Amino acid sequence: MKVDAVIRWFMPKEERFKELFQLDTENLKRAAKVFSEIAHSNDLEARRVKMTELKAIEHEGDGVTRRIFEALNATFITPIDREDIHWLASDLDEVLDFMESVSQHLVLFELSDSPEGLRHFSDILGGMVEEIDRVTDLLWDHATEKQIRPSLVRVSELENRADALYNTVIADLFRGRTGAAASDPVTIMKWKEIYDGLENACDQCKHLSHVISNVVAKNS
Repeated sequence: MKVDAVIRWFMPKEERFKELFQLDTENLKRAAKVFSEIAHSNDLEARRVKMTELKAIEHEGDGVTRRIFEALNATFITPIDREDIHWLASDLDEVLDFMESVSQHLVLFELSDSPEGLRHFSDILGGMVEEIDRVTDLLWDHATEKQIRPSLVRVSELENRADALYNTVIADLFRGRTGAAASDPVTIMKWKEIYDGLENACDQCKHLSHVISNVVAKNS
């Protein structure tokens, strides 16, 4: 092996990881957009079509995650700690998995309603994904904490809104304030499953923001 090739192998691959994570967050933004369309629709067949589209996006995300892990295994010196790259990729994958799972449950449970809580959750999740895309892109350019902090604060604010929304919709669900669900225990449990998945997706976004915050702190 030539000396310059050896040197390149030992050097941090900022561009490789930056490009892969750009693909990953762009894919997640596409997924959030499709999920929003699912959440705002009250047509079960339309949801079924969009669920298939979201499943394809999730499959693409799995491929990007696999490429990140392959790059991680093939790189001796990484631009940031290896465990942080692993956590970033895993968290992005988990957020997308939760969105895809919720969309599947909406179809499998034959839920065609588009209640306010579902729409609000999709809007919050979309906002969190936008901030994650922005801050992840800044991270690879070694941006300062001052540049990154506003997005992290915004993610935290949105996650707090998601927590409050979850408490409200679950309380309303079991108090019988959601229409047909009031007298149907099975429907109540179906919707609880939906909201649990959305809360988990938002929590995963918050965990990802903590990982980014730790990376910034290590490199400041």
